[in-house]
Amino acid sequence: MFRVFLFTMKKIALLGATGSIGTSTVEVVKAYPELFQIVSLTFHSNVEKGVALIEQLRPRYVGVGSEKLRVELTHRFPDIEFGVGEVGLIKAAILEEIDVVLTAVTGSIGLQPTMAAIKAGKDIALANKETLVMAGKWVMKAARENNVTILPVDSEHSAIFQCLNGQKSDNLKELVITASGGSFRDLTRDELKSVTLEQALKHPNWSMGKKITIDSSTMMNKGLEVIEAHWLFGTDYDKIKVVLHKESIVHSMVVLKDGAYLAQLGPSDMREPIQYALTYPNRLPIKNELPFDLTQIGQLNFAPMDFERFPMLKLAFTVGKKGGAYPTVYNAANEIAATSFIDGKISYLQIEQLVQRAVEHYNETTEVTLEEVIEIDKQTRTIVERWIKEEGQL
Repeated sequence: MFRVFLFTMKKIALLGATGSIGTSTVEVVKAYPELFQIVSLTFHSNVEKGVALIEQLRPRYVGVGSEKLRVELTHRFPDIEFGVGEVGLIKAAILEEIDVVLTAVTGSIGLQPTMAAIKAGKDIALANKETLVMAGKWVMKAARENNVTILPVDSEHSAIFQCLNGQKSDNLKELVITASGGSFRDLTRDELKSVTLEQALKHPNWSMGKKITIDSSTMMNKGLEVIEAHWLFGTDYDKIKVVLHKESIVHSMVVLKDGAYLAQLGPSDMREPIQYALTYPNRLPIKNELPFDLTQIGQLNFAPMDFERFPMLKLAFTVGKKGGAYPTVYNAANEIAATSFIDGKISYLQIEQLVQRAVEHYNETTEVTLEEVIEIDKQTRTIVERWIKEEGQL
């Protein structure tokens, strides 16, 4: 006999509505309008797409990136409340009627609204890995204290989460995070010296924003995922492994102590982990699902990660094990460096050089507080920006 689940309307705050995750979230909401409602949303500066979402979704509250944009949109939509910057993000996340906050913003800007939402008792659908990279210790503690559930939206962490459902914690032997290898996975270190932004943005498997696509090519994104997995699943770094899997069909795996491998497979479609985070522990059909047939795929390939080829991944394990604010420095330096590459200020390999230099420059002698971590994040950005200004593109 099948059990019938009753779904109730879930009201959502969508932080980062115009990005790729935001777009997929809107598709999920549109597929089930009787089950999901986006009550608040935020976007930074993509006015055309943001206005289209406002007209389509009619949210009660919208956070934007500038005061000028707030004034402009207030005149255009007088029945909607608008906020600006970090204050706007926080307000969007803590509205009383919100059930779940889906954090799809990129970068450290996601930390403060996520913490505010947790303290307000809102469940979190987390697509902003930087939140846990910077402050996993404090975020997970706050979630426990406020009885808040943090549900992973990244495809890799959602896969692990699904594979661990029903497992006792002491059954786990190892987490296996899969990596596509990014845009330059088949290039040597020497060949990377002359790559262009256009080449870097051509991801072989996924359609993502510029920053995350660059991070995928340097393997920084996978490094951030390793640190995020450590906090999400309470797993030691020695029990987290990354393998190269070019097809991106197996989104990640877990290895149990009896040798069993459990894997979650599927097409490269972010709607699946987003929808699961919004319906957990239940499931719904994906509307207009992508074709997926393992008999047509034929074979799946896996290979060990080369830490010499991808030094940013190696560095992630180093800063993760050191703890404290080292992961914060790692992330902050990369945010500035990757953005600078996108803006044409530095060469591709300088991204790695700047991140490595920032980590080596930082010296932590005492245990840090959350407030100190936030300040270290700001200081690191200032230092890296100064280095770029002084040295420019090599």
